[in-house]
Amino acid sequence: MLPRRVFLIVLDSLGVGALPDAERFGDAGAHTLDHLVAAAGPPRIPRLTSLGLGNVPGVASLPRAGRPEASFGRLAEASAGKDTSTGHWELMNCPLDAAFPTFPGGFDTALLDEWCQRAGLPGWLGNVAASGTEILERLGPEHLATGKPIVYTSADSVFQVAAHEERFGLRRLFKACRIARELTRPLGLGRVIARPFIGAPGAFKRTYNRKDFSLEPPRPTTLDRLVAAGVPVVGIGKIEDIFAKRGLTRAIHTEGNRDGMRHALAAAQELVMGLVFVNLVDFDMLFGHRRDPAGYRRALEEFDEDLIGFERLRREGDLFLLTADHGNDPTKREHTDHTREYVPLLCYGDAVQRGVDLGTRATFADVGATVEDYFGLAPAGPGASFLGQILRA
Repeated sequence: MLPRRVFLIVLDSLGVGALPDAERFGDAGAHTLDHLVAAAGPPRIPRLTSLGLGNVPGVASLPRAGRPEASFGRLAEASAGKDTSTGHWELMNCPLDAAFPTFPGGFDTALLDEWCQRAGLPGWLGNVAASGTEILERLGPEHLATGKPIVYTSADSVFQVAAHEERFGLRRLFKACRIARELTRPLGLGRVIARPFIGAPGAFKRTYNRKDFSLEPPRPTTLDRLVAAGVPVVGIGKIEDIFAKRGLTRAIHTEGNRDGMRHALAAAQELVMGLVFVNLVDFDMLFGHRRDPAGYRRALEEFDEDLIGFERLRREGDLFLLTADHGNDPTKREHTDHTREYVPLLCYGDAVQRGVDLGTRATFADVGATVEDYFGLAPAGPGASFLGQILRA
């Protein structure tokens, strides 16, 4: 048998239509892909088109391939949420039984006071639900004047700390976030996120030195099971942070989509067997949250180019899985948070049948179950492997 490799690439936030319960999350009518195309025009993505992105159920904005190279479908999120950790954990066969708590009114001031005391901080600013770019513009000058970090949250279960990378210092920021992680653990908070930025008032810019301090998944994931079985697992992008450093044999942090694909290319050159799990954050961070459909379109075009180059290293035993972790409709103006949507699924490789319609899967966890199945493990529930539907006889 040929050595088997899986390349699982998450196009962070590329949703393909509102889930039936999206209204409960304030996301009725959301459709990241169709709406960005309507706002910015059709992207030039010949590779994704030939694979069958336009054939995915619910996608109306792209042409359908007559004979798509990939098997295709869409995934519904079974967990009650629309954030990064929830989506990635469910992709790795670990859906949540209950939603993470959120803090739309901010955090208890007694907790923040204890945090400042333990971290040696002069105080804090903000403590509100806000857009990351907006709150930098509003409170960044005061942060520089006082040295107080900016605390904010969102519709996700996050405690975000913004501080100037040079004036406040990265090591100091990460230390403060580790202390915040410890203090918020009893609350069940999903992630503490360090949000370093640079520049001067009126020209602040967030950097790729962001770091997520996540809760650990509540149960073993596909990653844990693969590593226990001796399968190498390479996490590229923020995968290590999302899974709290668990279930990986190697982790590589990146500076955006194109850097992520360069590292994926390097991993493909070296790896004989195993899983390469890639998160491409720019779709979400730079274009979804910032409500920039034109930028989102350009990022899709760049990814399409990079995917063509990446596939030059394709081998006979390779399985490619392209999907997303949630939506982030860049045309939605009611908020700047993620949107609760279906996500696309494209599966291809030399051993995969062309054009199999996988329909709408009940959970993201089917991806993890399929990966486990491909490496010869008995897939753990609740995900159901679709490997038998797509492999050539």
